[in-house]
Amino acid sequence: MEEKQKYDLVVIGGGPAGYTAAVKAAEYGYHTALVEADSLGGTCLNRGCIPTKTLLYSAELYEKLKNGRIAGVSAENISCSVEALWDRKAEVVETLRQGICGMLKKAKVDVYEGKGKITDRHSVQVNGEILSTEKILVTTGAVPSVPPIPGVDAPGVVTSDELLNWNGPLPQRLVIIGGGVIGMEFASLYQALGSQVVVIEAMDRLLGTMDREIGQSLKVLMKKRGVEIHTGTKVERIETADGLSVIATEKEQTVIAGADAVLAAVGRRAYTESLFGEELDLKVERGKILVNENFETSIPGIYAAGDCIGGIQLAHVAQAEAVNAVCAMMNRPPAFDLSVIPSCVYTNPEIASVGMTAEEAKSGGRNIISAKYPMAANGKTLLSGGERGFVKILADEQTGQIAGAQLMCERASDLVSLFGEALVNHLTTEDLERVIYPHPTFAEGIGEALHLMHGKKK
Repeated sequence: MEEKQKYDLVVIGGGPAGYTAAVKAAEYGYHTALVEADSLGGTCLNRGCIPTKTLLYSAELYEKLKNGRIAGVSAENISCSVEALWDRKAEVVETLRQGICGMLKKAKVDVYEGKGKITDRHSVQVNGEILSTEKILVTTGAVPSVPPIPGVDAPGVVTSDELLNWNGPLPQRLVIIGGGVIGMEFASLYQALGSQVVVIEAMDRLLGTMDREIGQSLKVLMKKRGVEIHTGTKVERIETADGLSVIATEKEQTVIAGADAVLAAVGRRAYTESLFGEELDLKVERGKILVNENFETSIPGIYAAGDCIGGIQLAHVAQAEAVNAVCAMMNRPPAFDLSVIPSCVYTNPEIASVGMTAEEAKSGGRNIISAKYPMAANGKTLLSGGERGFVKILADEQTGQIAGAQLMCERASDLVSLFGEALVNHLTTEDLERVIYPHPTFAEGIGEALHLMHGKKK
């Protein structure tokens, strides 16, 4: 095998974590290489965040046009071309991918196309060549988990990867196993495009990791739109005798849901397949790479970040972890505060959360006060034809410092960063209340919630 020139850092995995870390390391003076087996951008760009949100935007626009009468606008022969939607998705993905290529080229990061394998702590094999390096950063991401359900391997049972590349007419009947973020975004998308959607969730509520009220409100909205939802329901098997059918048990009653397609959306698992040489004794747990507080693995000089180490599997978290890993290997202070992680769900309306929920505060014995402003009273929501939603703010009862926020409203994914900034900088409700929120805006709901909280503190 030919030995390449020596690098300071080789990054394996060209998703958000990988390309962001590679560029940052190059900016800090490291001679850096990036190895990617598939397409630059990873799951987020090619099979996750970007294509999903592109389709959701189109679906939301289609829905608004169909219901334009509420805004005094009427149009005839509104139609939605599935082929055109998928073409636009591909165009957006390719445009962003080219942007990543340009960014890496500008930073003078060498990009290798192929599957990387770590043969020892200073060597990465790719396409029969050996890259010699001082340090290695693993950012190989995750892949969809497939639940151990009888019949899950039947034709027509797919993961999010396959559903985003669906070939042919949209399924008229879609059953989604899993009411988490991925499941509910696809439920929102396919309902808006006209499919009959059934969601089956094992937990007693949707979006089980978020504020309980968010899951309850989303369930009400989705059922109002015609989505059939079963929570606290266990899927027993998938049958194919007379077309696809999902058989489940809900409160000792049998539920049978017929389908043209079944989406298994029960989470994702770390991807490290064929990554390590047989002689490497690197510690993993349930497939996840174990790291210390500096993102260094059990082998000195080999680091890992993002979905492959488990934790919160979000693109922005992976990017922050990877940059902090680069900072650690260079003995620099961390660039990001990883104690404050915003989470977003791109349903309609959007959902966003950061910091603690009321349930978490109660279970942790923390004394907090909270206030909730219903967005039905918000002028921008009303004039935009928005539906049920709210802004909820939590603060420490003694200090007044922001403890968390949950939003279910238009542009929630943009508004939540205000609370992330407040948490990182230990701002209080009084600090945020001094801000003038322009009228009419969705952000006004934040000011109104703060005003309600101020009344509670009197």
